[in-house]
Parts: sequence; C-alpha cells; structure tokens
Amino acid sequence: MREAATASTVWRRAGRRRLVPFRLRRLAAADSFLIGAGIVIAFIIACAIVPSLIAPYSPTAMLTDSIMQAPSSAHLFGTDYFGRDIFSVVVYGSRDSLFIGFASVLVGGLAGGAIGAIAGYAGGWIDSVLMRCNDILMTIPGILLALAIAGALGKGLFNIVLAVAVSTIPGYARIMRAQIISIKGRTFIAASRSVGATPFHIFWKHVLPNALSPLLVMATIGVGTAILTGSGLSFLGLGVLREIPDWGTLLSQGRGYLTVAWWICTFPGLAITLFVLAVNVIGDRLRDNMDPKKNASR
Repeated sequence: MREAATASTVWRRAGRRRLVPFRLRRLAAADSFLIGAGIVIAFIIACAIVPSLIAPYSPTAMLTDSIMQAPSSAHLFGTDYFGRDIFSVVVYGSRDSLFIGFASVLVGGLAGGAIGAIAGYAGGWIDSVLMRCNDILMTIPGILLALAIAGALGKGLFNIVLAVAVSTIPGYARIMRAQIISIKGRTFIAASRSVGATPFHIFWKHVLPNALSPLLVMATIGVGTAILTGSGLSFLGLGVLREIPDWGTLLSQGRGYLTVAWWICTFPGLAITLFVLAVNVIGDRLRDNMDPKKNASR
C-alpha cells in the first residue's frame, strides 16, 4: 500500500511538473499578444493626441526635391506625388480615423443599448415595435446602410460618424435586449420586487449593471469594425474633406500609383490592419474574461 501511494504521489508530482510549464508557456504567449496589442493601440492613440511629437515633418509640407521617394532613413514610409512624408501624413491622419471609430461606437452603443434595454425590460407591444424596426435595419448590410446614409448626408466628419453609428445600432440593440431579458427573470430580481423596490430602481441598480459586460466587449471589438467602415467610406470618396487626409482617403489617393509607388497605399493599409487586429485581440481577451461559463470551468 505504501509503495502504491508513493508511486501515485511521484506520478502526480511529475504530472504537475509537466503541466505547469505548458500552462506558463500558453499564458506567456497569450500575454505577449495582449502586450503587443496594447503597445500598438497606445502608440496609435499617441499619434492622434500628440502627432507633432512623433511625426518628423509637417503633413502639409511639400518637399519638391523628394517627390515619390521610396522608404529610406530620411523618409521612413517614403513620400507621395506631392512630396509629402507618408509617415507624417499617416500619423496626423490617425486623428480623424480614430475619432470616427470611437465616436461612432459611443453613439451607436448608447443608442442601441438604450433601445435594447427599453425593449427587453418593458416587453409587450413596446418590445414588438422596437424590435421589428430593428429587424428592418438588420436586413440591410451595415456597410450598405452606412453608405446610403453618408451619401444622403454628404461629406463631413460628423456625417461619417452618424452613418457608421446608425449601421451599428441593430447589433447593440439585439445584444442588450437578450441580456436584459435573461437577467430580469432571475431570482434576485424577484427578491427585489418582493421587498417593494420600484421597477426603475430594479432596472438601474440590478438589471443594467449586470447587462453591460457583453455590450462593452462588443463595443471594444466594434471600434475596429467602425474604423474599417469609416475608411471604406473615405476610400469611396464620402469621407472627410481636409488638408490632412485620414487613412481611408490616403488609400484612395494612392491606389493610382500602386505599380510605381506601392508605399503610398501600403503603409496606411498596414496602420488600419495593425490597429484593427490589436483591438480584436483585446476584445477577445475581454470576452474570455467576462464569459461566466469559461470562468466557472477554470
């Protein structure tokens, strides 16, 4: 019996020694992706807030002796057909691109969350009317809806924000409604009613705080989608009319020079790709941490 117990103990210790490094390696790999994503997001946000500290040239400076230069030590991303430094233009162009992404998610998340919360908590004919209108919007692809709204409103930063925000409202409304319906039928809500709490107090103190987690995760991932949609509208000529173009406008301006000056399109496209990828990595981690099923299984 002692020999069997000793063998079992040795086997368990060996298994632990094999298992722990595997978990540490897996955790380190995940954290490295998360740290990298955080660095990318922090750098791009710094570019939008203090571009003058990062960009080596003015975004409107036309260096006539350096037109269409390939990437070099003097011009990290090369220059365009006006002689502008591409790196400086990308840094300054991040302002409008990030503003479109964050502002449209804020507006769309608040509007969609409010619609979903009212529909889910009120129920009855209010739920039916709001959700049928929401279903009509959901039948239209988001990019097509944003394109139609932007075309109707015209060019402009706030018009693009509104167009992208409206296209995201149906998704936020569906998520919020499902969470509200799930939470309002739980035991602690019935207990609050039994002690005389008002419906508004129950909603504000108990239902809404417990329903926000999926909405926050969706909003985090939605920033990347909003930037892609806004860049797509700018690429099609419905973007912001300014001296300093955003990332989508840069792509549109450089597409005619792709065979002779590939860097004009490539680096703005890489900026969009890196930021969207970084936001998705952080959004996936938030989703994993806020998923009660995964947390219960750990």
